[in-house]
Amino acid sequence: MHCPFCRHPDSRVVDSRTSDDGSTIRRRRQCPNCSRRFSTSETASLSVLKRSGVSEPFSRAKVISGVRKACQGRPVSDDQLAMLAQRVEEDIRSSGVAEIDAHQVGLSILQPLQQLDLVAYLRFASVYQDFDSLEDFESAIVRLRAESGARSASRTPGPSA
Repeated sequence: MHCPFCRHPDSRVVDSRTSDDGSTIRRRRQCPNCSRRFSTSETASLSVLKRSGVSEPFSRAKVISGVRKACQGRPVSDDQLAMLAQRVEEDIRSSGVAEIDAHQVGLSILQPLQQLDLVAYLRFASVYQDFDSLEDFESAIVRLRAESGARSASRTPGPSA
């Protein structure tokens, strides 16, 4: 790390701290040449590989933008969208990959979106799961109803003896 004051090509780490969410490390450094101190911030990079072959940094804003279109007219707040994007990024980072296919990002949005709003989920899924017909929508709705019924049945207490 070059010193920003004297451009010396080396520096020594004096202190390191992680951010609240653990995704960033702040390092306090000191230049051995001029003895001045400065801070750096380090994050692990996560890249998205587009269909065109271009690689670009992962962007929560792009996740929110794509999901916002599916949520148009639905009772979903900006805070909920931000939380969804954060959850998607955390899930992708926890997989340990440094580069992920753009289509995989879209697929990783499906589960949190399903928990947020079923109509928005169907809209989004119709694109990322390549729905071609009404039958595709019907089978997705049947599956969602079955999952919903299974969840509500597991929450309902059975008859007491």
